[in-house]
Amino acid sequence: MQFDKGQSMIEPGEEKSPNARVPCEEKSRMIQLTNPMEIFKLLDRSNCKKCNELTCMAFAAAVFKGQRQLIECPHLEGHDIEHSAGKSEGRVTNQQELEFMIEELKTRLASVDLCSAARKMGASFSDSKLTIKIFGKNFIVDSKGDLTADIHIHPWVTIPVLNHIIQSKGTPLSGKWVALRELKNGETWYRLFEQRCEKPLKRLADVHTDLFEDMIRVFNGKQVETHYSSDVSLVLRPLPKVPILICYSMPEDGFESNLSVFFDSTAEDHLNIESIYFLAVGLVRMFEKIALKHSFQ
Repeated sequence: MQFDKGQSMIEPGEEKSPNARVPCEEKSRMIQLTNPMEIFKLLDRSNCKKCNELTCMAFAAAVFKGQRQLIECPHLEGHDIEHSAGKSEGRVTNQQELEFMIEELKTRLASVDLCSAARKMGASFSDSKLTIKIFGKNFIVDSKGDLTADIHIHPWVTIPVLNHIIQSKGTPLSGKWVALRELKNGETWYRLFEQRCEKPLKRLADVHTDLFEDMIRVFNGKQVETHYSSDVSLVLRPLPKVPILICYSMPEDGFESNLSVFFDSTAEDHLNIESIYFLAVGLVRMFEKIALKHSFQ
């Protein structure tokens, strides 16, 4: 995905009062319900749970898949909106799922005190906006959850950032580095993490000797004292309270190279395990793009 400089990942649509009750007849003239995001926009986004779903986003997804009916939302008047499932066949694309996640997080962020969140995260707050350092660059988040920055903003950044603001407990970093599987909920994610993060990153390091220089230059990384008998130990700070340690050992005397990724033991006090995984895998994909670009130069 490409975004204009300074543009948030999802363009904010026309805003309505979150509790406004708009007759279904009027809404049906305005929009065709051919994807889950269009269904979500019809709801009041209060997450009242009266439909027996945890969130309005979950209800919209269930309607789109044909598992629920739109008239089951108690905040909609009338029942003449038809879901055009024939065009979409109730399938949710990866892009739609990411948009779902982002919109749901934006809804949750509306009830967060950004000033208090900034103090917990070591971020700054002014003019009703929170400014967070990501790889040394400023990202600005407003009360609607819209992000702006001087660089392109991707879902793998947006989702962890919003989760970080919502979830961070402000716990001081312990300075103790642990593997993902050692985190409280890391065991169930570790095998996938190993396949999607550590192994691809190791392959990149083996082929592209300047990879770690790129990490320092582009992502504001910092080479630190070697850990775990590695040749290179590098710390990245994708989020203020979620640093990542990458340790790489070069191949030697018939032994293949090794690469491991570690997190501060407090990581789950600031971000849920799924977002930790998402953040790390997103980083690897960015490194792969940089390596691919270099291969054509």
